[in-house]
Amino acid sequence: MKSIKTVFLALALGAVLVACSGDKKKGIDYAQFKTEIQLTPDQVKSFDEITKKYQDLQEQNFQAAKAQGGNMDRVALGIKNEELRAQQSVEMAKVLDGPQMEKFNKFVDENSRKRPRYDNALLERIKTEAQLSEEEFAVVNAANDAFEKAFNDAHDVYHGNNDLAKEYWEKFDAQRKAAIQKALTPEHYTQFEEIVKDIKFKGRK
Repeated sequence: MKSIKTVFLALALGAVLVACSGDKKKGIDYAQFKTEIQLTPDQVKSFDEITKKYQDLQEQNFQAAKAQGGNMDRVALGIKNEELRAQQSVEMAKVLDGPQMEKFNKFVDENSRKRPRYDNALLERIKTEAQLSEEEFAVVNAANDAFEKAFNDAHDVYHGNNDLAKEYWEKFDAQRKAAIQKALTPEHYTQFEEIVKDIKFKGRK
């Protein structure tokens, strides 16, 4: 659809690529989590083995993506990291009990870097509560994907500067909403705005 292509072009043109070196990853501090709950020695052993396994895998993914240089695909990297966290949760559920697992998932969720986009749960809300047609929802998805790519492509410009990152986020978010507004009926767009009104830039971890 022409409208979807326009979405990608509009947001892609807004991203500026600048080479950046020394991009260090700040991982989740699992040692901190262990101070917040009581684990048996056997649980500690398994906990450490599992978290190290997935931290190593995440680092491998990051180094592989970094090796691409200026063509680093941060969207793909974000997807892989989400998958790793899901796999880690499955393995950890075999070690921790119910309440411990609930705390673990909450800790990981609060301390991991999220993909800068409307997540799947929010997209489902938008589709159902705003009663979007399939064509309207396709544009929402396209605008959301384009927003994520544009924001990630500009990473090397705002890296280490949350104020600048916020400026870029708000700029691309405005473009995302403008593209969506063109595709939705006025009634549907009003409902969409109400659903996403609390979605704001959050400082980069």
